[in-house]
Amino acid sequence: MLQSWLNKLTDRYVKNPNSNIGKLFLIVDSEIEQAKAALLKTEEWRSLDNAKGSTLDLLGGNVGQERGKSSDEIYRVLIRGKEALNRSDGTINKIIEVLSVTLDCSSSEINLYSLKERGIDEPAAIIITKAPLDALNRIGLTPAQFTQIVQKTTLAGVRVDSVEFNGTFEFGTTAMETDPAAGFADIEGTTGGYFGLVFVPSQEEELPF
Repeated sequence: MLQSWLNKLTDRYVKNPNSNIGKLFLIVDSEIEQAKAALLKTEEWRSLDNAKGSTLDLLGGNVGQERGKSSDEIYRVLIRGKEALNRSDGTINKIIEVLSVTLDCSSSEINLYSLKERGIDEPAAIIITKAPLDALNRIGLTPAQFTQIVQKTTLAGVRVDSVEFNGTFEFGTTAMETDPAAGFADIEGTTGGYFGLVFVPSQEEELPF
């Protein structure tokens, strides 16, 4: 930008960055670049995925979502969830859609059924047989916190019975035991399968919905 300004001067001036007027333009150029950088960061942080700290608090305030003690990563989940909940009608497919938007994952990573579908005579209860472990680990959500989010997406009076966090580890042939996705893990833990668990809701500190 500095050289562009100098080129616009008439030939009565020395068009050299080291000239007196060049040094004056250099000071102005530095201030403008700092202002431009601040404006670019402001524009970037208007995005929920990029905002941090107090800027993220402002985005949460826009939808009426408190932060509580949540980290930035979990707070983003709560904000997405608050926005998505406004479009939820409480059906199974809509709950899956809301959860996938909230956790920023594919809906194929979540399997959810009513207990009635599983042969248990309790219509107002649901069970999750597949949860998005990669998304939960990336965000830092505990099984209890994930279950709280699921509970908030259901209709009033519908109970979350349990959540299955399925792993990928499995025994099989020798080839299977060295499979990079399902076999034994290496020392670094970069390959191999992982164990799962089944979580049954109990009392834990509530997220600030």
